Amino acid sequence: MTYDPHISASAQYEESENTPVNPTDSPTIGDIINKRFNRRNVLRGTPGVTAMTSLAASPPALVSNGNEAFAHGFSVSFSEISHSADEKHHVAEGYDADILIRWGDPVLPGARKFDPATLTADDQEGLFGYNNDFVGFVSLPFGSSNPNHGLLCVNHEYTDEELMFPGLGKYAKNMLRDTKVTKPITEIEMAAHGGSIIEIKRDSANSKWQIVDNSRYARRISARQT
Repeated sequence: MTYDPHISASAQYEESENTPVNPTDSPTIGDIINKRFNRRNVLRGTPGVTAMTSLAASPPALVSNGNEAFAHGFSVSFSEISHSADEKHHVAEGYDADILIRWGDPVLPGARKFDPATLTADDQEGLFGYNNDFVGFVSLPFGSSNPNHGLLCVNHEYTDEELMFPGLGKYAKNMLRDTKVTKPITEIEMAAHGGSIIEIKRDSANSKWQIVDNSRYARRISARQT
């Protein structure tokens, strides 16, 4: 992407998200899987396949759809949505998506109300971090397989200073301006990395997930403190 002086830094950042960064001749993960586990190996039952299928909750059935997929005893049926890159969160017809928690929402009891204009590193360490990556669910009570109550363990992979602090970051630098990144800003970003643990519960009345406030399990783990 080339620099355009008529477009804001945040807009340029959003546009960069639509630009592929991997070399066009690089294999996809599907190519690698298909090469490693071709049909003959699947039918023979290679150690790799055995290890993969042993993680399933029930005995898997091998199916052939041109890519040798693994079926784990369950299936979903929905209409495929078309590829898109816009501000909307697209879901298949008949399904919906709700926001459970966002960057800046409170995690720890007594966390200060989120204000991006006055945010400090100490504030951020009580609030939900930035950019989810891995998300894991642990049933409560511990050792159970309860699907309606548990802990959500979230990894905060990285920060985008261009969006967190308008006018800062690498796109500002590309526009020949001082990035203005200071130690306090760096510490806020470090505090926004790491992980969050939140307790969640499904409402029996409407089947919607909710956060359990003031949970004794709630925790923030950050690059600043850990």
